[in-house]
Amino acid sequence: MTGSKPPFPPSGSYLSSIRETSRELRLAAKISITDESIERLLASPAFKDSFERVSQAHGLAFPLKFASNLDELNVLCILSLLNFGSGYRAQLHAATGRGAWDTMRAFVLSLYIGSSTGEGDMLSASGMQNIQLGKVAELLGVNVYVERPHEKLVGVTVGELGGALYDLVKMITDILNETGRLLVEYGYPNLGSFVLRALEEGQKAQSKHEPNADIEVILERIVGAFPGFQDMATVNGKAIYCFKKALFLIHAVTILFGSKSQSTIPIPDTRNSPVFADNVLPSMLVHFGVIDLKMSPTLSRLFPDAGESVGELLEGRKRAVGKEMKDGPVVTEEEGYILRGAAIEACERIGRIGRYVETAVDMWVWAVAKDSRAYRELPRLAERDTVYF
Repeated sequence: MTGSKPPFPPSGSYLSSIRETSRELRLAAKISITDESIERLLASPAFKDSFERVSQAHGLAFPLKFASNLDELNVLCILSLLNFGSGYRAQLHAATGRGAWDTMRAFVLSLYIGSSTGEGDMLSASGMQNIQLGKVAELLGVNVYVERPHEKLVGVTVGELGGALYDLVKMITDILNETGRLLVEYGYPNLGSFVLRALEEGQKAQSKHEPNADIEVILERIVGAFPGFQDMATVNGKAIYCFKKALFLIHAVTILFGSKSQSTIPIPDTRNSPVFADNVLPSMLVHFGVIDLKMSPTLSRLFPDAGESVGELLEGRKRAVGKEMKDGPVVTEEEGYILRGAAIEACERIGRIGRYVETAVDMWVWAVAKDSRAYRELPRLAERDTVYF
């Protein structure tokens, strides 16, 4: 069972806490990850034929001209804050034709465009604090009303808030309002300004003797300030730290600004960063046979058919059968953290055995899941009531 959130990790040990708690929870759940299964993946056509090609497909390039680096950083920060909704994948595809990531990306860009055309700066601290549910639904392009028969008037229907995506729209509105309120309280005009200060503090902390010092500072600063980044829980009495969205944001800064000659944004060193564990990583690694749930008394039921197609997937022989956007197993918060923790450890070991940077492994798993219709049809775990993935 999940309980209250655990205390934050000790200062300077956020990265090691992510790795250690992930392994502890994986072992307690009796999930198997073997070097042999990792070596089989690394030697497979599924990996070798796609790694170099798709591991750079990060989906972060924005088709806009920004007034400043800070404006672009602010958009990136809000997109990272809103990098969730994976549990509504099928519903979003039905409503918008996009998955969670692409829906959130289009939404944030709409906020930016709307803010530059006289609607008020919806990406400022005060704009985030005051944005209303109706505006969020409008910019997302989803309907949050359902019709029901009038209680007294025959043949008359009334609309009321509800439906498949109402909960998601409410979570988006609530996290924007909360983060905006805190930014106003802290005295920052927007989220980008706060993160810029954290990046500057991380740059000062960089050390040849402590290669992760900058990430530790940045991660601690962001996670400590905003509940929307506090991706951690107590599961069966054990703490687990994932911090997926904050780690993603830090790495995204290196991708977006690392190659810009005129950038004023400090660039963190993310070569030793853990992966950004969402629903895609554990699901795909189960399908690829790296994460084995068969001996887990509580999780073995989740992907009952995964073992049957491992060979086809690794050899690249798996074909689409016309069931795209199939709902995957719905998991509890506890199960979600256990599986995401397993993915964090699995990707660390894949990187170590294959001598790859973990963030590149993360990007490969995430991107290869979209690389073919056969992969897109594979069921992915879904957790609805979360703002963390």
